[in-house]
Amino acid sequence: MIVFNIKALRYKYNISQKYLSDLTGIRLPTLSEYENSCATMIRVEHLNKLCEVFHCNLSDIVTYYPD
Repeated sequence: MIVFNIKALRYKYNISQKYLSDLTGIRLPTLSEYENSCATMIRVEHLNKLCEVFHCNLSDIVTYYPD
């Protein structure tokens, strides 16, 4: 199972979902899907923007847990 760690990163950096949306250009409903791990796909462009904002690696944003 793929889990997105965006909410934890937002809390760590004290960033609201709305502000993250403004910084990245990612729509609020899309961010919500990512945060709730119910997205069926994620755009590479979005991953790039999230890594830029949080100054992190891809593995900090996405974690894989075997079922």
